[in-house]
Amino acid sequence: MPHKIAFKVLHASSIDNGFSIKELEVHNPLVKGWQSIKFCPYPQEIILRLPKKTRIKKLQLLVHQFLIPTKVEVYLGSLPPEHVVSLHGTRYKRLGYVTMSDNERTSFKARELKSVHVDAVGQYVRLVLHKNYINKFNLYNQVGIVAINILGDEVDDDGQIIPDDKQQRVNDLINKYMPNGQEFQEDSLTTQNAIDPAVLGAMNNPDFISPMDDLAFDMYQDPEVAQIIRKLDLRKNEAVLQEEYDIAKRLKQAIADLQKVGERIGRYEVEKRRAIETEDYDLAKVKKIQMDDYRLQIYKQLQLHDLLESSKFLFWPPKNNDTTSDVKESPRYKKQDEAPPAAKTQQKPRLDPGTADDRPLPALKNSPREQAPAEPPKESPRRQELQEREEVEVQEEAEKGTLNEELPPGVTQKARREATGAIDVFGEEVVFKLYAKSWSLRKEGIDNIRVHLEGITETDKEILRNILRATVFLINKLLKDKVISIFTSSLDLTSYILEDWLARNKMTRNDTAYVVDNVLPDLMSRIGDTNARLKVASVDFIIEMARMREVLPLHTVPTQCTIPFKPNSQAKIATTKVDIVIRLLQDLGIDRNSGLTVDNVMTFALKAIEHTAGEVRDAGMQLIFELYKVKGSEVRSRLPNEEDPQTKKNSLYMRIFDGLNKIDGKPTRSEQKIRAKKEKEAVKKAKKEEIEDLQKQLADLRSLTKAAEAANKKNREPGGVNNNANGNQGKSPRAPSPNKRKIPTRASSIAEHSDTGEDTDNQCVFCGDKDDAYRDDGMDVHYWKQCPMLKKCPKCKQVVETSGQTEHLLTECEHRAKFAKCPRCSEAHEKVDLDRYVTEKICDPLEPGMARCPLCETQFPASDENWKTHLMGPNGCPLNPRKDAKKKKLQVKEKKGPGAAGKQIPRKVKGNKGAKAR
Repeated sequence: MPHKIAFKVLHASSIDNGFSIKELEVHNPLVKGWQSIKFCPYPQEIILRLPKKTRIKKLQLLVHQFLIPTKVEVYLGSLPPEHVVSLHGTRYKRLGYVTMSDNERTSFKARELKSVHVDAVGQYVRLVLHKNYINKFNLYNQVGIVAINILGDEVDDDGQIIPDDKQQRVNDLINKYMPNGQEFQEDSLTTQNAIDPAVLGAMNNPDFISPMDDLAFDMYQDPEVAQIIRKLDLRKNEAVLQEEYDIAKRLKQAIADLQKVGERIGRYEVEKRRAIETEDYDLAKVKKIQMDDYRLQIYKQLQLHDLLESSKFLFWPPKNNDTTSDVKESPRYKKQDEAPPAAKTQQKPRLDPGTADDRPLPALKNSPREQAPAEPPKESPRRQELQEREEVEVQEEAEKGTLNEELPPGVTQKARREATGAIDVFGEEVVFKLYAKSWSLRKEGIDNIRVHLEGITETDKEILRNILRATVFLINKLLKDKVISIFTSSLDLTSYILEDWLARNKMTRNDTAYVVDNVLPDLMSRIGDTNARLKVASVDFIIEMARMREVLPLHTVPTQCTIPFKPNSQAKIATTKVDIVIRLLQDLGIDRNSGLTVDNVMTFALKAIEHTAGEVRDAGMQLIFELYKVKGSEVRSRLPNEEDPQTKKNSLYMRIFDGLNKIDGKPTRSEQKIRAKKEKEAVKKAKKEEIEDLQKQLADLRSLTKAAEAANKKNREPGGVNNNANGNQGKSPRAPSPNKRKIPTRASSIAEHSDTGEDTDNQCVFCGDKDDAYRDDGMDVHYWKQCPMLKKCPKCKQVVETSGQTEHLLTECEHRAKFAKCPRCSEAHEKVDLDRYVTEKICDPLEPGMARCPLCETQFPASDENWKTHLMGPNGCPLNPRKDAKKKKLQVKEKKGPGAAGKQIPRKVKGNKGAKAR
């Protein structure tokens, strides 16, 4: 069968500093592989030599994550017969080439494993690497190969396959268990001595490649675990040949479990190596301890020692009472049974038990050896030796009183073995109470432990640590109890250990960390308990433990609680975990002494809002809001852009941003929409009211104008009464006097100029501007929008003269009750602000004979001409918005061309057919 072929690297075109071509000969998680020099010439070559001529079935290349060649050509060569070994004398045959991925899809973090299936014979392999892919990480245009694996069968000069050690082992078993090496016959299949042909065919499949020979197995497995897996795989095959299917099943399951274990230990090894490179020796020590503890824990959990021992003494044929006579008569059995005693005692097992992977582990008493029959008839020498050893062990255990003795109800031999350390410290009576079915006995056992701890006067640190480990072991058992009183008592005992016992005995920080590391996982497992009281008690104690003086500097609780969970994790546990982080954030805050940072909390919260359950997402948003109250800008920097179109489509992020705005006192998006709608409606309403007011004023202006025209016409008729000669009758109606400061009507203009006969229908009486567009209703629009001598009252919106705004606010305005005359500047100010104007001297006193512009507060001599110059002149009031109206109107006329300044027709206002406005 094809298997892994060792090779030597003979040549490489170039080698970068810090790398070695010899690393390609080794496969483990820590190898760096080969890397070309910076800005190397292409193509680059690597030449490998195999031990013998080999029929290669598969070639595997593990390429660097970003130093990636675009193409690799594969050549296979050999030397002519009796030729002196020389690198240049090799004859190569091109097998083809493989292309590599540019790795952009994985962000240049994953390494590509390329497997090439070939069928060719040779002893030398030549790899030609072409130019690299260009990416932002490969600054020097290099290429790199992390590992190379060759799978095949070694052949002799005649082309016959030379079996490897594994295949030779199978062949030896077949030869051993098949008399005289004969082929299978129909009559031989009826006996227990024969091997099932189906099993033999599966074991001798010429195209089968073991997963243990794959490159991915060695590159991600711990070397020690990988060696154990290979040994178990060999023994599994032997058990299948010998029809020991129970053992084969156990071995198969152990192999599957150990593969996962080896990958995890391999990751620990990589992390430890990285810590050593960065000189973080504390982290390296932690990783080493984690590796050793995890390794021993798994070995014990899988009962690896018993598994190796039991599989080491496989025997042939399988025991069968019905075929005892056939077994006795078989030549193999007779040959073994007639062996001299010395040969029996010196016979070695099939695999050497002294290798590194058979390290001594605590022997578990529930080994399958205990279930073996006491004395099977005429056992093989190896079986007899095994049984004699078991009898010795049973006798020793019986002498110690640890076997076949009656134990209290609820206590098994397995439980007793697990609690050996605790029994040595507290005694059997106290420990067995904790295993009792009665909760009152368990409660009494907890009280006894507390009394025992309080009475300790020992000063030896090693003895105290043994006591601590025994106590933590019992606490771990009690934290799994379903009775609330037992659970809370175990919490009280834990609190006593952390807050009192450790400090009183001057234990180190590592001892505190040991307690927290072992207790916290059990507490976290109860936060999703169906018993609400147990759940609340667990959560409260986790928060309390995080605040403890000895525990707070460790940062263990915040760090463990902020480990992100998967999006499909159990909703109840996930929600509770988020609530715990919120409470920790409120109690401990965000700083380097609390163990909570913006990074770890936001990473945890962003994973929470990606959960499939709505309650978890809501809890995650609440956590973001709590963190935002403390670190607002840093939280926003870790969220997507609020104005991004993709973000606006995400309702979840919109809810988050609404919550953040609410915290800032800003309106949410829904509130902003409501406010904008209200403002729009208010503007629309104000515009409507303005139009209605304008229509009312225009109607009043039209009525006054008609009355004035009628009176003027009557005065001009023969026999009419001249109002200058006789003031008793026929007085023409006039607009309010300038002292009233109301907007003038066209009637006043007509009346004032009626004596001279001048046409005043197209001239403004205030600014003196003339325009044919002022005829009819155009003058009204001029007053309302354009005249620079007029302005709207800021309160009632009535058009008044700018020079008369103060008198208007004091005597005519609808809001005149709110205004009073300032004794300092003689202007109109609101009564609520009048005292402040006087006391703080905000305004300047008005000098005698001077006037003050209400727009720019400029003083100038009081006269109509000065007002006109100030409000209309080019260097006049800078704050008069109507000053440049005439100039803009002239510019419009010029754009329209000659004759364009015709009659201005105001547009009709909706809702009133008779009213017109601009």
